[in-house]
Amino acid sequence: MSNAVQTSAMARIESLLDDNSFVEIGALVTRRSTDFNLSQKEAPSDGVVTGYGVINDNPVYVYSQDAQVLGGTIGEMHSKKIVNLYKLAMKTGAPVVGLIDCAGLRLEEASDCLAAFGEIYASQALASGVIPQITGVFNVCGGGVAVSANMADFTFMEEKKASFFVNAPNTLDGNYKEKCDTGSANFQMSCGAVDFAEEGEEAVIAKMRELISMLPSNNEEIPLDECDDDLNRLTPSFEAEVTDSVKALMDISDSNVFIEVKKDFAKEMVVGFLKLNGATIGAVANRTAILDEEYKQVETFDGTLTADGCKKAEEFVKFCDAFQIPILTLTNVCGFKASVEEEKKIAKAAAALTYAFANATVPKVNLITGKAYGSAYISMNSKHIGADLVFALQEAEIGMMDAQAAAKIICDDPANIAETAQKYHELQSSVQAAAKRGYVDSIIDADSVRKHLIYAFEMLYTKSEDRPAKKHGTV
Repeated sequence: MSNAVQTSAMARIESLLDDNSFVEIGALVTRRSTDFNLSQKEAPSDGVVTGYGVINDNPVYVYSQDAQVLGGTIGEMHSKKIVNLYKLAMKTGAPVVGLIDCAGLRLEEASDCLAAFGEIYASQALASGVIPQITGVFNVCGGGVAVSANMADFTFMEEKKASFFVNAPNTLDGNYKEKCDTGSANFQMSCGAVDFAEEGEEAVIAKMRELISMLPSNNEEIPLDECDDDLNRLTPSFEAEVTDSVKALMDISDSNVFIEVKKDFAKEMVVGFLKLNGATIGAVANRTAILDEEYKQVETFDGTLTADGCKKAEEFVKFCDAFQIPILTLTNVCGFKASVEEEKKIAKAAAALTYAFANATVPKVNLITGKAYGSAYISMNSKHIGADLVFALQEAEIGMMDAQAAAKIICDDPANIAETAQKYHELQSSVQAAAKRGYVDSIIDADSVRKHLIYAFEMLYTKSEDRPAKKHGTV
């Protein structure tokens, strides 16, 4: 145990980990530098508590910054303690959790501090895709520390007290905190820099525990829990929920648990984790509406892919592929968002999403719940870019575009548009036409979705896929 008094840093660790499981490492380490009267200042543990413990019996390594020690600033030895933690975590294949409460880099240690802090970046880069990295921001997280926090796989923020920024709000041209608090959780969630925001430290830590329990400990472990839910449970509400994929995913998941990631960013694209027969599955889903508890629409979307939505999904798919987490997509998309602002970035973002799905070698299942039009549909984990199995609901539509719109283009006689549209739908855009061509493996009823998906992922459990030898792709 640290020789420091009981601090919020230690209290956070004890709240995060299972009872009495924390073992501290480097409790006696302190700063080396004596410049600018540092020798006269107490620095127990150099402002960061490091060690290991368990979360729901799964080992994790954790560091927690102590704002009571030199403002929680990061010094040379502070950094080295975190780097040492990463080395141990990499050797043992366990996640690293960082609890951030930091006033920035320690000015008195200057170049020594920068050199040591750079080693944290290097450690995070090496660990990326090998062990999960999670950070929680409880107070200030600014400058290079914010960069480090975003090098983690998932970033949490406390809604009221936490501040997350590279440049403080008052330093931005034409801005001040009262005008636009760019460091707030609301701002950072809305732009996708932060994955989760919760009110109060206890809520943040509870959500962190929930997420960590869902994830594998490393890129070689496949998490599998006992399932208490009925594998053949029917989902009669699924058809009414397909517009709001959050509700749909909760409905099919074991015990109706779905952890949504980046819920306030690009709301038309939903990503998150669920369990099917005890196995963790990563979900990527299009969304056309947000429904309240009475299934009334409170917000609607036009069913198109946006640049932000593509980016959100691409990052998530890459994480799932790195950690052997199978991917489920719920596809309901009619094209790409059309606006001047979108046109600046949609091609690049859609290309990255398409590459992420095509490059992923984990089991991939696609369920077409509504429209699947044009090249936007291809980008959403279609069979054409590598989905292992594709299911579709009875009323799904698959094709270039809406049959009525297509008829207006190909029909010479306006009087025959309705007849041509009906024929086009039957021959080119119906789910039956796609199934006859082998683009859909099975047309299923909405109330049997859960059992079909469970059996599909069980069949794909032993999937193995070789790819051309290369260092890495460039898309």
